[in-house]
Amino acid sequence: MKLTTVLEEKVKEAVQSIFGQELPAVEFQPTRKDFEGDITVVVFPMLRVVKGNPVAIGTQIGEYLVENVEEVAKFNVVKGFLNLVVSDAYYINFFKSILVVEQFGYAPANSKDAVMVEYSSPNTNKPLHLGHIRNNLLGYSVAEILKAAGHKVYKTQIINDRGIHICKSMLAWQKFGKGETPDSSGLKGDHLVGKYYVAFDKAYKTEIAELISAGKTKEEAEKEAPILLEAQEMLRKWEAGDAQVVELWKMMNGWVYKGFDTTYENLGVDFNQLYYESDTYLLGRDVVQDGLEKGVFFKKEDGSVWIDLTEDGLDEKIVLRSDGTAVYMTQDIGTAIQRVTDFPDINGMVYTVGNEQDYHFKVLFLILKKLGYSWADKLYHLSYGMVDLPSGKMKSREGTVVDADDLIQNMEDTAAEISQELGKLDGYSDTEKQALYRTIGLGALKYYILKVDPKKRILFNPEESVDFQGNTGPFIQYTYARIQSILRKANELNLDLTVAVTSVHPKEKELLKQLELFPDKVQEAAENHSPALVANYVYDLVKEFNSFYQQVSILGEEDTQIKAFRVNLSKKVADVIKDAFLLLGIHVPVRM
Repeated sequence: MKLTTVLEEKVKEAVQSIFGQELPAVEFQPTRKDFEGDITVVVFPMLRVVKGNPVAIGTQIGEYLVENVEEVAKFNVVKGFLNLVVSDAYYINFFKSILVVEQFGYAPANSKDAVMVEYSSPNTNKPLHLGHIRNNLLGYSVAEILKAAGHKVYKTQIINDRGIHICKSMLAWQKFGKGETPDSSGLKGDHLVGKYYVAFDKAYKTEIAELISAGKTKEEAEKEAPILLEAQEMLRKWEAGDAQVVELWKMMNGWVYKGFDTTYENLGVDFNQLYYESDTYLLGRDVVQDGLEKGVFFKKEDGSVWIDLTEDGLDEKIVLRSDGTAVYMTQDIGTAIQRVTDFPDINGMVYTVGNEQDYHFKVLFLILKKLGYSWADKLYHLSYGMVDLPSGKMKSREGTVVDADDLIQNMEDTAAEISQELGKLDGYSDTEKQALYRTIGLGALKYYILKVDPKKRILFNPEESVDFQGNTGPFIQYTYARIQSILRKANELNLDLTVAVTSVHPKEKELLKQLELFPDKVQEAAENHSPALVANYVYDLVKEFNSFYQQVSILGEEDTQIKAFRVNLSKKVADVIKDAFLLLGIHVPVRM
């Protein structure tokens, strides 16, 4: 049983015994560093039930706990705060209980509802960029955290492989490509297709300028530019199943998928199930018809179908155009239902999509509830802010995006440069160095992005992220590698690692208290869909370990039992660093 659970029960028991009152709840908080204690009972909320001086009330409860709870060694009261000193025996027993537990802090697999997590979901007219990186890292990490919290998890994406933007790349390749392929150009397929998306925009702007020069208004020119009309005609042909257009579409999308797969592999993310908009864009229309008959939707005079959400604080939303064609909302309704059909055990979905779509998901979730789907109450929009660079905002059409592949390579190069400057790689082969640069570079990128609350906008600075000091991935990786060095040396000493100590040093106690928080932190991160909680937890753990490392001797300790305990404690800290970083998709090196 958790210590706070035991203490809550005993504090309530104390209040009943001493004051004859029933306490509904007990508020705990960590004891402030400047007072003696490990956990603090906040007395002030009790004054609603127990009348009197908070110091006197706290003192009486403290005396009762010391007398009746073996885990409580002593106490002190500061104003309305009862600071409890937890016995060394409690922490030693706790440590013994977790010492042999693999992946301590993780809940039993599949002990909770199945959840589907959607992330990435790119367009097939350009390569992945920095914004996609935040999306992928968040979605993947939340999926891993939910899994560690006990959920069965399906990772998915819906690939936006149809529409006018796709036809723009296709048409530009037809016009300007001269048969160029990924093999003939040496470009990744997604980069090659993205090149023609930029080429389309350039040609489109040229034609607009020519039409304006010929007397058209800007608005007329934008609508009448020949290349845009050709792209719209190509989309009509695709929707009609024109063999040549469909063949071109398949070929160019195939190039893009290969390119995406390489980026996903380099980024270290994966998926269990892929959905394609070309398969799902017609889904939802039958659902709308059923909803129309049930009165969930209504039809306007022009034949378009809507839902009125004004009583829910939203507005009217179209779900079917007057010509019977679907809108994105229709498709998303159908896709959600299809996913539950494909995976009947799903009882919740997480959509990793930027905060510009906040309103869309409010509407989607509300519609699904009104349609009567029980799982609609467990849908969550993992909304996140944009990622900016010191150089400013990104624009895909103009080719000014920060390419994901380039950024990954840049992170590796930056890690190599800084590692070489620090001169820490003596005795490494070139292959080992390259693997380490990749581990450090990706770790820096992922940690820098994931340590920030998803809802906040990020200004990403690659050089700052690869700092070996402070709240960074490399700093935490370096601490892990330091512990591995200690463990290698300890192994040479052939220590008996049985835990036989009867007391702990204050720095050991602080470290054990930090370790004890990990299971709750995993659950909290899962409930809040926030990798930042795990990232900042592991940073606090590493800071605590480094303080311990600097203030007590580990391998230099003369008492063999204490030495063995400290080696075991160091190993468990390393295990938790590794397991916490796995939840962020980050690897840890055994040497640095």
